[in-house]
Amino acid sequence: MNKIICGDSRQELKHIDSNSIHLIVSDIPYGISYDEWDVIHSNTNSALLGKSPAQEQSSVFSKRGKPLNGWSEADKKIPLEYYQWCLSWTPECFRILKPGASCFIFAGRRYAHRCISAFEDAGFIFKDMISWQKDSAAHRAQNVSVVFDKRGDTDNAKIWSGWKLGNLRPLFEPILWFMKPYEIGTTLTDNIKEHNVGAYNEQYIKDNHLNNTGIEVCSNIIKCKAERTDRGLHPTQKPVALMEYLIGISTIEGQTVLDPFCGCGTTLVAAKNLGRNYIGIEKEREYYDIITQRLL
Repeated sequence: MNKIICGDSRQELKHIDSNSIHLIVSDIPYGISYDEWDVIHSNTNSALLGKSPAQEQSSVFSKRGKPLNGWSEADKKIPLEYYQWCLSWTPECFRILKPGASCFIFAGRRYAHRCISAFEDAGFIFKDMISWQKDSAAHRAQNVSVVFDKRGDTDNAKIWSGWKLGNLRPLFEPILWFMKPYEIGTTLTDNIKEHNVGAYNEQYIKDNHLNNTGIEVCSNIIKCKAERTDRGLHPTQKPVALMEYLIGISTIEGQTVLDPFCGCGTTLVAAKNLGRNYIGIEKEREYYDIITQRLL
């Protein structure tokens, strides 16, 4: 049952049996051109993912992304293209999940609404949005006054002192919680009895508080710090404890967890730690090899 597949999820998901998966947990590409694997849209140009002199010296913002305003009129299509990309694989996720089963998706703040629409159009119920609060986050926002100073515009530098360009520090990430509908005419309790999915484990939540797991939960807000071992394998690597939490509240031992965009395999490691079966799909050979080594 446990397996890792090196391939494109849009094709590989078609080979998984219908109604066979108990949970999907995945940190999907956010579509914000973070790296080559995150360029979902077709509106590219020579500057995208290039490097400026300042970026040559940065270990965090090492490649040039697109500004929020875009570089051309074509860039306005990026949100729609992201939705269309999500819709290219969400129907298969719907097919393979058991009725009443959950799906947790990390989709980023900028285009999360497009991901939600794609899941809803595939048939899912959007159940909730969980806020994962991180202990730290990379942040770069220019001082407006500094920009004016470099232009020699001292008057505007004084007027705009204290103002910044860019976004607020991104200390939270949304986790989108979807559910595959259960059969009309039955109850969720009936579905739980038949398929063993559909409820969430409140005792597991309480135990996380008591056992000092590094997870702090307040309703649908989760605080989870990244440990030293949660870094260095993938640029968007998530904490194992966070993935264990999502798996622990929604499945029981022996059930099967799928991650169709598994990166460096953190979801699979968490599933293995908790005695769940796992299936992972990863397109990039480099990360597939890392996953293989992590699961030895």
